[in-house]
Amino acid sequence: MANPKVLIVDDDADLALGIGIRLQRSGYDVATAPDAVLAQQRLLRDRPYAVILDLGLPGGGGMTFLRRAKANLETTQIPVIVLTAKDHSVEAEVLAAGAAEFHQKPVDNETLIEAIERALGREEANV
Repeated sequence: MANPKVLIVDDDADLALGIGIRLQRSGYDVATAPDAVLAQQRLLRDRPYAVILDLGLPGGGGMTFLRRAKANLETTQIPVIVLTAKDHSVEAEVLAAGAAEFHQKPVDNETLIEAIERALGREEANV
């Protein structure tokens, strides 16, 4: 059985690489996208099990991506975990738009892996 794929959407290539390495070590396959346009294409093409999304993106921004992902019947069930440098003042809007969770950067490895496992309903599973 293939490992669950997680799409990391962040314009900071170093951060996306670091998160990707952490996820791969935890048994996930990883795809990345540096902007909202490419992220939307990869979401539709790859159908990841979950998305880690930064809000400050070129090409439409993270909130636009989130709203489109949740409005599309083909992708609405894919959990989106927002990981952003923005403060908690945007958290209510993010959650209302359909995000599974909101986390501020930086986030430790364990917290991020636990968020993905919660989003996938895998709290008890060994991924």
